[in-house]
Amino acid sequence: MSARTLFRASAKPSLREEDARATPLRDANQDEKLSKAEIKQRDRALTAALTAQIAVCQEKLYAQRKHKVLLVLQGMDTSGKDGTVTALFTGINPMGLRAVGFKAPTSAELARDYLWRVHQHVPVWGEIAIFNRSHYEDVLITRVQDMIDENECKRRYAQIRDFERMLSETGTIIIKVFLHISKEEQRERLQERLDDPEKQWKFDANDMVQRQSWDEYQRVYEAAIGATDCDHAPWYIIPADSKTHRNLAIASLLLEIVQDLDLKFPQPAPELSGLRIT
Repeated sequence: MSARTLFRASAKPSLREEDARATPLRDANQDEKLSKAEIKQRDRALTAALTAQIAVCQEKLYAQRKHKVLLVLQGMDTSGKDGTVTALFTGINPMGLRAVGFKAPTSAELARDYLWRVHQHVPVWGEIAIFNRSHYEDVLITRVQDMIDENECKRRYAQIRDFERMLSETGTIIIKVFLHISKEEQRERLQERLDDPEKQWKFDANDMVQRQSWDEYQRVYEAAIGATDCDHAPWYIIPADSKTHRNLAIASLLLEIVQDLDLKFPQPAPELSGLRIT
C-alpha cells in the first residue's frame, strides 16, 4: 500500500490515542526478533536512504523549475515539527529549500488579513517550502481560545480552501501533515525537557496551559482536517509517538509524491555543444 493511501485522512477523521502509537511501516514479525534500539536503528537507516533519494529529486526540482512543493507540518506541542525538519532535510541542498516557522503574529501581521503573512512565504518555482505551523493556527488556537466563533471559523475554512486551490492551480504541490501524538507521550516529552539541562531551553510554560485544553484541540483538529481535506490539498495523519517511525513515514510520503512529478534535469543547450573554455 502506498504511503499516500496508508496515511490519508478519512472524510471524518478521528484522532484516537491508540492510533498515535501505530507503526504501520514496520513488520511486527520481524520486530519480535529485534531490540527497541535495533528497530530505531533500522528506521533511521531506511529514512536516510529515502532522504538521499529526496535530495536527488530536489536537485532536479530546483534545476527544472516547473513545480513548487509546500509541506505543511501541524501538531500539538512536542509532536515533532522541528525534529521532522532536522531529520529529513539536513542533507538537502539549502538553495532549493526553505523552512518557515509561524509563531504568534506580530502587530503588523494582525493589522492585515490572517493569510497575508502566510502568502508571502509560499514556495517559488523549483523550491520545497516547509511550514512549521501555518495558516491553520487561525482555525485552531483561535477556536480553542474563543477568539473566533463557529460562523467565522466556517468562513475561514472556505477561505483556506480557496487559498489552497489557488496555490494548486498555479503549480504548487500541497502536502499537509498532522503529527498525531498521544497525551501520554506529550507528557513524557515535556518532562524530559524539564529534566535535561541541555533541553530545558525548549520548555515553554505556555505548553502546560495549552495541554489543559487537549481534548478541545483534538476536536478542532478533527474539524479543520475534515473541512479542508481535498485531492489537490490532502491531509495525511502521521502517527508520531515513535520519532523514528514518524520520520520514516513522512520521508516515504514525500518521496512518493515528488517521484510522481517526473522530474528531469533540463536538456543541454545546443548552442553550448562543443564550447571550450580557454
